[in-house]
This record gives sequence, C-alpha cells and structure tokens, in this order.
Amino acid sequence: MELLKISIFAILIMALTGCAHVISGQSRLLVDPTVTYTMLREKPDSFVGKHVLVGGVIAGVKNTGSGSQLEVMQVALDETGMPENTFRSEGRFLAVSESFLDAMIFKPGRLVTLVGEVKGKKTMPLDEVDYTYPLVAIREIHVWKSYDYEKGYPYPAPPPPYYYYDPYYYGYWPGPYWYRPPGPAYRRW
Repeated sequence: MELLKISIFAILIMALTGCAHVISGQSRLLVDPTVTYTMLREKPDSFVGKHVLVGGVIAGVKNTGSGSQLEVMQVALDETGMPENTFRSEGRFLAVSESFLDAMIFKPGRLVTLVGEVKGKKTMPLDEVDYTYPLVAIREIHVWKSYDYEKGYPYPAPPPPYYYYDPYYYGYWPGPYWYRPPGPAYRRW
C-alpha cells in the first residue's frame, strides 16, 4: 500500500513538472485572464494598464534610439504558453520595449510568448492599408527555439547516409503515402 502511494506521488510530480510554463509565475499573476485577444483587438484603449499573456509569430522587428518594437502575428497559446496553430490568427499586435531587442534573436518567423501591459493602440501602414495594432509594453518575453534540421530532406533523394530516410512517410493512415503535415517544426526544450 505504501509503495502504491509513493508511485502515485511520483507520477503526479512528473506530470506537474512536465507542463511547466515558460513565463514566470510572478508575471502570470499580473495577467487579467478575462481579457481575450479578440477583446483587446477590438477596443485596445479599454484595457490600458491591464496585463495580458499573448504570443505568436514575429513579423518584424524595429530598433530605434528610444527602444525596440516587435510586430507579432497573434496565435493562440497552449497550457505551457507555446503558440499552437500558426495557421490561425486573430490579427497583429505591437510589443514594445525600452531595451534593445536583437534582430538576430527576434527575427521574423520565430515564435514568442510574452506578458505585457496594454498601452493603447498605434495605427501604421501594413502593405497598402492603415492597420490599428494593440500596443503592449513587454514585461517578460520568451523566444522559442526553432530547428531547421527537423524540416527533413527533399524527396526523393536524401543525402548519404540517409538513403532510406523518407520525410514524407507517416504510415498508412490517415492519408496517402505522400501525406505530410504542413508548416515548420518547433520544439520546446
């Protein structure tokens, strides 16, 4: 009986540590969970001073003498804070910082998760339209690592010694032999 209790306790500890969030608990305590991104996008001025947990794909970075600005395509987050589906977005937002954000680290295409204070909105040109961005001052930010080598090799002739490696083979089900899920591979460590 005692061994069973110890085993259950060990499994619970492993389960809890396996889903660790990338943003500190101190920053997450500031977040107002009632503010959704849809609400923020529609009326950013209504939430000035509130902290939000947002994330997505970096679309651009700009550094000036007064600080840095990230343009981020919003993506929903999973329970660990990782952006989930990079093919669904509710819009874009600007994440600003008084400190320098290196464009080699915060480069377009990278995934980010951040907690920040809503500062209102900013209208800027996006292609040929004027786009109104919610403006968020970064309190804490996490950049997710991407691994280019996980993209696989071009089909049908991978380089040696991977002659028998087929990046498009995912079994016989749910689709044809050449089925492969779209999009880049991201792994959290």
